Amino acid sequence: MLPEQGRLPEQGYPLSKTVKKAGGTAAAGAAKSGGKSGGRKPAEPQRIRPRAVLITPLGETSTAFAATLADALGGGDAAAVLIAPGDVDSAILQPFAEALVPVAQGAGAAAIVAGDTRVAGRTKADGVHLPSGHEDLAPALETFPPARMVGVGLIKERDAAMEAAEDGADYVLFGLIDRADADETHPKTIDFATWWAEVFEIPCIAVAGRTPEAVEAAIRTGAEFVAVRAAVWEHPDGPQAGLAQVNRLIDAVFAEQGQS
Repeated sequence: MLPEQGRLPEQGYPLSKTVKKAGGTAAAGAAKSGGKSGGRKPAEPQRIRPRAVLITPLGETSTAFAATLADALGGGDAAAVLIAPGDVDSAILQPFAEALVPVAQGAGAAAIVAGDTRVAGRTKADGVHLPSGHEDLAPALETFPPARMVGVGLIKERDAAMEAAEDGADYVLFGLIDRADADETHPKTIDFATWWAEVFEIPCIAVAGRTPEAVEAAIRTGAEFVAVRAAVWEHPDGPQAGLAQVNRLIDAVFAEQGQS
């Protein structure tokens, strides 16, 4: 696991198992009592700078991509790298993850593998992402080492997000990662992330569209993490410049919101 990075406003959330401690107790209590709090935030929560989560390109499975990832991570802060090439066999996913996990961790980012707990475990990733929804959470929590995080995506309803948090998810992700990025951040992603960020303590990830305006819209939801893919990998000046631009947008919105 990565070392704890602290939670000062300038640093932002660490996307690691330590995050679960912030909201897990409240969420568990709500679940046991039959409520659906999902770990609600205090009345005046501390402002914390959002952070980028970098999603690997769809269809990319070459181990040579590790060099491209290393270059991109030179562009600034990233809380995590979500290794999500799409619907590929574990025999293809494992060598890809083996190449990328140490690169992400070496840059101070958590490495998360999408859709395969065994590959995540074998490659010593920091977590696994469940892109198929809340239904797969219980078996993943049973089989995946408890010191590592488990996140949930494919959330179509608010109740599903709250149930995932109550049942032990370390984060919830709003948006789709199994298709090419649209130009704009999806309105439902903005709606869900804004609602969640205002109320719940367990962090959320908002998946942004490909344009700078789309990334800014995702940041303005208040989500603790903003996931980017095409905005970085398809940046005209290269991935490193793309991640640098994402961080400038985060800094600008965070500073602006602190003055309002």
